[in-house]
Amino acid sequence: MEVHDYLRILQARWKIVAVTTVVAVLAALGASLLTTPQYEAKTRLFVSTSSGASVQEIYQGNLFSQQRVTSYTELLEGTTLAQRTLEKLGLGDLSAVDLAGKVTASSTPDTVLIDTAVTDESPERARDLANALSDEFVVMARELETPEDGGPPTARVVVEQYAATPSSPVTPKTTRNVALGLAVGLLLGIALAVLRDRLDNTIKDRNAVEDLAGTGVVGVIPLDKARQEEPAIVFAEANSGDAEAYREMRTNLQFLEVDNPPRAIVVTSSLPSEGKTTTAVNLALVLAEAGHSVVLVEADLRRPRVTKYLGTLGDAGLSNVLAHTASLEDVLQPTRFDGMWVLAAGGLPPNPSELLGSAHAREVIEDLRSRFDYVIIDAPPLLPVTDAAILTNIADGALLIARYGKTTREQFGRAVGNLRAVNAPVLGTILSMTPTKGRGSAYEYRYYYSSDKDGATPAAAQTSTPATQRVGAPAPTAPAAQPAPQAQAPVEGPARPQNGHRHVEPPATQAYPAPSNDAYHYRAAEQFPPAPQPASERYGSEPYQAPQAYSAAEPLSRPVVHAPRRPVNDSGSESGEER
Repeated sequence: MEVHDYLRILQARWKIVAVTTVVAVLAALGASLLTTPQYEAKTRLFVSTSSGASVQEIYQGNLFSQQRVTSYTELLEGTTLAQRTLEKLGLGDLSAVDLAGKVTASSTPDTVLIDTAVTDESPERARDLANALSDEFVVMARELETPEDGGPPTARVVVEQYAATPSSPVTPKTTRNVALGLAVGLLLGIALAVLRDRLDNTIKDRNAVEDLAGTGVVGVIPLDKARQEEPAIVFAEANSGDAEAYREMRTNLQFLEVDNPPRAIVVTSSLPSEGKTTTAVNLALVLAEAGHSVVLVEADLRRPRVTKYLGTLGDAGLSNVLAHTASLEDVLQPTRFDGMWVLAAGGLPPNPSELLGSAHAREVIEDLRSRFDYVIIDAPPLLPVTDAAILTNIADGALLIARYGKTTREQFGRAVGNLRAVNAPVLGTILSMTPTKGRGSAYEYRYYYSSDKDGATPAAAQTSTPATQRVGAPAPTAPAAQPAPQAQAPVEGPARPQNGHRHVEPPATQAYPAPSNDAYHYRAAEQFPPAPQPASERYGSEPYQAPQAYSAAEPLSRPVVHAPRRPVNDSGSESGEER
């Protein structure tokens, strides 16, 4: 690992380092505060021998004294001297072993001086113990060095310096302990951060996603806490970082296959809670913002969430169509967003995989493809069930989502393998819920839009040319192609049947001015019928005809609106018409 790798780890896992350091400092501080203060009293002893007449005798006496110093140091820390000191002071609350543990004796090499220190909780008692111990050792050394025949002692010990009352404790050393705790905490925190990074196998960058999937990343969606309360983004008013990320994803999708761009797209992930439904909803919305007609299919027949996020009805939907108890016309729902329709999941079946893998499911997807510019399919996760792999086989491909810092490499690799096993194409990958650093790109987008509002009128409001959108045409059969619409008169769609059943009819091809912010209004959907009626009962004796585009011979009567989708036949005769 290089230096920049460690810097990256510290930047990503600074919380581990900070927490470990704080814990170590607090532990050192707590240990210092809980430790009983100890005071130390010191004395100094001098060891000498009898002086000789010659230089050689003096030198030999000095060597003898130095040898005696080492032995005396051991005697000062022994229990015998400690017991004699306690008897002299009359202390009964201490034992000889305890006092010996409080005594330390040391000497400087090549000297005849001995430093003695005694520690105790009381400064006065530490002083008395040190002085009494030194005096008693002088007597003990004389007894040991005096010959049995009563001659003079061979060595003599005197107290060179008596102990004074200590004014400050020697332990605990709070400042030193805190400094050590800080140093140890930093080192331990860095070690833990590096270890955690080495053991972390979650996906946290584009390169890992591209390596595992073998395809490019079409979108990186930043984490926005507002999506927890309102998953659907109103793109006409949104200028946040995640809104711009979805717009970038929309642009990237257009260049996946220039000659044959995907139109039926499955959105799935490895496991739940990785943001697939929120991504599918906002992907459909951002495509509708660009003027495309979009249908969002709630194909998660186990835990549907689309209807909850968009506020639409979920009593009937895809499961009813696949079970032949309803038709698309009966269950397709418009949303409060122009150009976007929803096919709810409907009742939860006991056999979702069998329904989604049926031939009728393929027919439904093809039918939706003929009606709308884009079919966005919210599928279940890949690892728990096989529904997403089945749906990807009948669609143009899948967008596979990996959640930043949660989806592991193994899980994502297995999800890709499940798709590859059934020869299902992976169109691209999406890295969701990436952290935002500081204000980041969201601030730049807000600044850009606020500058436009303050300094100039948006282009959509200045131009007199109406924006062109396309609206889905959910008719029983794909309509035939018609001449290019240049008429300016508005066209009314077929009247709603009067039999009490809800029947969704597409508006005819029209032109309309660009919608304003307040144009998005909620259109409450009616309750679905228990089952569709025959066409003869719904439309009378006349067979149902899809709305037709009107010729350019129609006179201009009033400002009109472009419809987001124009009927297209299989011959492709409209390739030269304007949109």
